Amino acid sequence: MDAINQVFAEFEFAYHNQFHRAFPNGESLAIAKKYWLSCLQQYAPDCIVHASKQLIKTHEYLPSMAVMVQACERDLTFGGMPSARQAYIEACAAPPPKANYDWSHPAVYHAGRASDWYFLASEPEARAFPVFEYHYLQICRQVSEGKDLNIQSPPPLTDKIDKNLQREEIQSRIAKMRKELDL
Repeated sequence: MDAINQVFAEFEFAYHNQFHRAFPNGESLAIAKKYWLSCLQQYAPDCIVHASKQLIKTHEYLPSMAVMVQACERDLTFGGMPSARQAYIEACAAPPPKANYDWSHPAVYHAGRASDWYFLASEPEARAFPVFEYHYLQICRQVSEGKDLNIQSPPPLTDKIDKNLQREEIQSRIAKMRKELDL
């Protein structure tokens, strides 16, 4: 609620006449604040305030809720995270093993994994990008809320086999494979 109060105070200062025409009395202002709070509750307070400051710098008129939501979505990637488009391109171009790649941000890796690496590689961009973007923005939202993302590399394969099989076991497995493969 503090973030919404701060946003409205800054909007009042920046868009004085428009603001007072939009919210002529305390009752309409209270209703608007409750509405904005319900629409923006999934965003971190810092994200809301930062997005509103960007809007004040770039918009001549008092922003609508749709414009504010778009600004918050764009703002999710501030702080060193690439845009959804840049992240998609990075995820598609990263060579395997994906966990060992030097990602620009762990959110890119996690969004690629959530989208399914095979899906990203095999589907056209028109179909794959919206899926990736959805996962990426969800993960960006989690990061903005303070979630720490780690990329865990799979354990390396061992060079030697710990268990030596007996000759009879080897022959049994070969026979089973021949039967399964109908050889």
